[in-house]
Amino acid sequence: MSLTVVKALKPRIKEMRFSLYLLNRNKLTRLSLIIVLALLVMAMVAPLIVPYPQHISLETNPHDKLLAPSAQYFFGTDELGRDIFSRVLYGTRISLQTALLAVGLALCIGIPLGAIAGFFGGFIDELIMRITDIFLSFPPLLLAITIAAFMGPSLHNAMLAIALSWWPWYTRLIRGQAVSIRERQFVKAARAIGTPPFKIIFNHIVPNCIAPVIVQASMDIGGVILTIASLSFLGLGAQPPTPDWGLMVSTSRNYFLNAWWYSIFPGLAIFITVLVFNLLGDGLREIMDPKTRKL
Repeated sequence: MSLTVVKALKPRIKEMRFSLYLLNRNKLTRLSLIIVLALLVMAMVAPLIVPYPQHISLETNPHDKLLAPSAQYFFGTDELGRDIFSRVLYGTRISLQTALLAVGLALCIGIPLGAIAGFFGGFIDELIMRITDIFLSFPPLLLAITIAAFMGPSLHNAMLAIALSWWPWYTRLIRGQAVSIRERQFVKAARAIGTPPFKIIFNHIVPNCIAPVIVQASMDIGGVILTIASLSFLGLGAQPPTPDWGLMVSTSRNYFLNAWWYSIFPGLAIFITVLVFNLLGDGLREIMDPKTRKL
């Protein structure tokens, strides 16, 4: 590695070390990051570690229905005798995968539209932002319910519905950043030498807008998980026998008085996951935003 490259990388390495120091110093952010990483690992290896993999699918065990938590069934069993611990554990995989895909799709729609609107301005900006305002005039959950009901109840359609209701927030966020960045000297220099507009957008504008997007996306994952659970609870998301947390809470309503564990453990899984992603997003905001950094 040449000396010039080393000198160019020094500021970035210093910045990364400082960010890691701030991350390590904030105990809540550090704890939330550890839990998030644990959830991601759990989601990846879930098929290998669930105690009763046969209870994930259609197989039932009527002789053990609605059993309380025990050494055999850590979280008890449901109305079909299936191990709730196995289903909650496997539900981590489904919830995180669906949330990450939904947020990723919303980013793929919102980031380019926001960058294009902020860079070009004028009529293009007005057109994109007025369409964005139309979507933003509806509450995200209500819009997701409407789209999911129109497309039909399924986990795949719920994911698409959430992405279609979430992209305007990223468009507005990126557009505000792009309006500021397009006036900076390096963008003007790129224009002066004849760099194509879309090359400027994706090589100069978008990379310099990505920090607030990462923060927003990390916080939105928790909100998306809650929205997915809500759609499944209403019957518009995952369908039986999918071990989705929201669907499990919905099914357990009829057994709450006699089998409290049926709804408590899936509900706790939703609560903890949403909480740690919100805490992680708050921590990343403090680290990545120079205005809110705590020295």
